[in-house]
Amino acid sequence: MTKPSFRQWLWYNLGGRLPDDMQDWVLHDLTGPGADARYLMRWTIPVLPLLLLFLLVPGPLWVSILMMIYILIPLIYFTIALASHNSLRTGEYQINGVSGVFG
Repeated sequence: MTKPSFRQWLWYNLGGRLPDDMQDWVLHDLTGPGADARYLMRWTIPVLPLLLLFLLVPGPLWVSILMMIYILIPLIYFTIALASHNSLRTGEYQINGVSGVFG
């Protein structure tokens, strides 16, 4: 199984396509052990810098932290809920040319 370089991995996580010789790695990444945790990280990590902008809001620190939490909790909740929906991952399979996953 060929693993992507950091540059390829970053491109893949931004929605790009990996070369055909990495289809086994893509299948393992989307269905193997830890796939749900990786899916959650793909959706939450890019949002964290935006949430940190709430620290620039004037006022007590606890208000900024609560604003971040009120956005982060639903984001995590819906990401976990949608992670189990197979049609969302089907798009990743199609982008990378992995076939025969769902029969």
